[in-house]
Amino acid sequence: MRKINFIQKKNLAGFSLLELLVVISIMGILISLGVVAFSTVQKKGRDARRRTDIKAMQDAFEQYKAENTTYTTCSAMAGYDGGTGPIMPGGLPSDPKSADSYVYNTATGCDATGYCVCALLEGGSGNSSAPSAADCNFGAGNYYCLTNLQ
Repeated sequence: MRKINFIQKKNLAGFSLLELLVVISIMGILISLGVVAFSTVQKKGRDARRRTDIKAMQDAFEQYKAENTTYTTCSAMAGYDGGTGPIMPGGLPSDPKSADSYVYNTATGCDATGYCVCALLEGGSGNSSAPSAADCNFGAGNYYCLTNLQ
């Protein structure tokens, strides 16, 4: 049987510099992929929140119209109490990323005749190119807009 002395054992233990560099580079690639995927998921989550907020506002406006036969201003919706409690108890929603409010078109909406509320999406997969002052223009774009149903 061949004996291995202490010096030979020391040379056999551990990793080479090349092996360590390969492992570190693979870890770096995996971490960068994870960060990109995480930021994409965050954007999609905020966009889903924006769509839900706009839909909730549409529901609130339609509930107000059913009780009062006309629409009202956006600011009045936040404090409206339909007899069983406020329709929007937390007030008008705000954007999940910044403190900015959503876009309310006052030329066609948020008055007695109707409303048009829009949110700018980070993913760019909205139903409107931009909330115009003249109307709630629906077409491919970065904004998600909803208008009165009646």
